[in-house]
Amino acid sequence: MVGEVVEVRELGKTGLRVSSVGFGASPLGNVFGHITHDEALSSVRRALQLGINLFDTSPYYGGTLSESVLGRCLEASGFPRDSYIVSTKCGRYVEGFDFSADRVTRSIDESLQRLRLDYVDILNCHDIEFAPSLDQIITETIPALQKIKESGKARFIGITGLPLEIFTYVLDRVPPGSVDVILSYCHYGINDTTLQDLIPYLQNKGVGIISASPLSMGLLTETGPPDWHPASAELKSACRAAAVHCKEKGKNISKLSLQYSLATKEISSVLVGMNSLQQVEENVAAAVELANHGVDSELLFEVEAILEPVKNQTWPSGIQS
Repeated sequence: MVGEVVEVRELGKTGLRVSSVGFGASPLGNVFGHITHDEALSSVRRALQLGINLFDTSPYYGGTLSESVLGRCLEASGFPRDSYIVSTKCGRYVEGFDFSADRVTRSIDESLQRLRLDYVDILNCHDIEFAPSLDQIITETIPALQKIKESGKARFIGITGLPLEIFTYVLDRVPPGSVDVILSYCHYGINDTTLQDLIPYLQNKGVGIISASPLSMGLLTETGPPDWHPASAELKSACRAAAVHCKEKGKNISKLSLQYSLATKEISSVLVGMNSLQQVEENVAAAVELANHGVDSELLFEVEAILEPVKNQTWPSGIQS
């Protein structure tokens, strides 16, 4: 049983103090297999007990199911509203993408109803590289999000996506302070550290940084990625070899990968998908171990060597690709 709780970090200039490990709630939408309400509730409650206070969801996950389940679990957890930070998204839905001002304005009301909340702490525009043009995000979506922020339905606003250049494109073209947070995924793990290069720029803009998918959507796991994973055969093969190497040494590549991502403190929170008590406790234990003892530098060196030929290799995403 974990006795310690995860550390908290400042999130940009928001004033929010977020747990270094964030609870990725997409699995609550049954996107990785069915989980019961009791399993979901025990996961959320244990996360809160161990100091995880950031919960990230989206109407896209499980076709709104993730939001509904998370809302029920937070309500039933017994923890007060000011003890947790809820981040949801708009613009991406099961039926497709819609970044229009009208749709995102309706979206927050729908999300609040499902989440059983009066406000969310962060409202992110979801995967903006799929907008017909990033200029729509700049001239229409972000101004609509600003109005939502002014209404009190969202305390802060952000943007998410895979290609890193979308962040600089937008942030260079909106007034300072328009965007509070960026959420990047699959760009800060052992196999891909390209987000690192963007950190000074984002800090200069006063933007908080959240990173998701330290396991690169399953690449850095013993079981390997799902069939639909867009990575190249070469990248999948190298990650598989790294996972086997760790297992042969009695270690787990997922734990090493999470600790590697958590070690960079300029990244305020690392989101990890969770849907079981065991996952919550393992992730917190990995974070506590890192804080107390550091990362296994010998194993990390060996894994980095295996992954060197595919270092920073990514895959296309969005209309601009």
